[in-house]
Amino acid sequence: MKFYRWAGVCLAVMLLSAQSRRTVDDLVSYIRTAIEKKYKDADVAASLQSMKLANRLDEQTVTDLQRMGAGQKTVAALHRLMEASASLPAVAPPAVKAEPVLPPTPSAAEVKEILAEIRENSLNYTKNLPNYLCTQVTKRRIDQGNGSWRDADTIIEQLSYFEQKESYKVMMVNNSMVTGTKEHDQLGGAVSSGEFGSILRAVFSPESETDFRWERWGGLRGHWQYVFAFETGQPIYSIRHDGSKRTVHARTRGLIFADRDTKMVMRLHLECIGIPADFPIQSVTLDQDYDFTDIAGQQFMLPLHSDVRSREGQYKSWNEVTYRSYHKYGADTSISFNTSDLPEDKLKEQKPKK
Repeated sequence: MKFYRWAGVCLAVMLLSAQSRRTVDDLVSYIRTAIEKKYKDADVAASLQSMKLANRLDEQTVTDLQRMGAGQKTVAALHRLMEASASLPAVAPPAVKAEPVLPPTPSAAEVKEILAEIRENSLNYTKNLPNYLCTQVTKRRIDQGNGSWRDADTIIEQLSYFEQKESYKVMMVNNSMVTGTKEHDQLGGAVSSGEFGSILRAVFSPESETDFRWERWGGLRGHWQYVFAFETGQPIYSIRHDGSKRTVHARTRGLIFADRDTKMVMRLHLECIGIPADFPIQSVTLDQDYDFTDIAGQQFMLPLHSDVRSREGQYKSWNEVTYRSYHKYGADTSISFNTSDLPEDKLKEQKPKK
């Protein structure tokens, strides 16, 4: 084993020395590797004897390499290289990426027009959707009051959307196929459904008396987003508690992110307000993300991910839902059993690159 390790060191030394001109970046990379691989100090120093640099090695770089763990002989060789390269051009500073420039804040008149378009798109959202099938994967977690989330179960369902009505068919629970017919509402625990279409209509419906105000610019999935804060004047969100057999209706407040180009809502964040003090569930929050998806060669804005959290005393529940494998209703009815998490950049708010 020692023979092969020595051979590897010799090979790295020969390859480095064979080049006539190396950049300071190449040199730093090599010294870092030598430190990590614990190459012998004398061997590393010897490899630097015949090296010629293409740009200037400065004192700070030598000091940094010494602090990283470069040996005495290596540092002495680096100082010789520093003297030999003194007349060469300095290392070019790293290119500074220009920060994307925020679009101008819309005027009051523009805000009114923008909101009117977003409202129209949201109220007509479900009318423009095709009949489709998809896989809904729900990961349920609970916190029993100790501040630590524990996985409860993972549920895979086939979601059917037909003639503006949705239905669910439970297929698997914790990697086990479900025999017979099990309805969505029979799962027990905290369950949710229908947020993606009905909640948009409710927030923008005139009957909800929702107050909107311009908040800021945001960025999602490479596109600029109008971000508006909102608060509903009327209750729009239903919360059911099976133990007490009670249902209450709460007002909401939160944020909407609407795509600058399409005026479609791409993210909705809301929290329930005005929940009666004597109701067992004290808080509910919802984060719903949408993205454009291809169905039969056409692009539709469809649910991507939702996050629903609630609290009952010290007990908390957290449902994380992802939507996968969209296809036209009545076509291939097979579903995906993929339960992997979405890439972080799909959900992370970040400024577009341009």
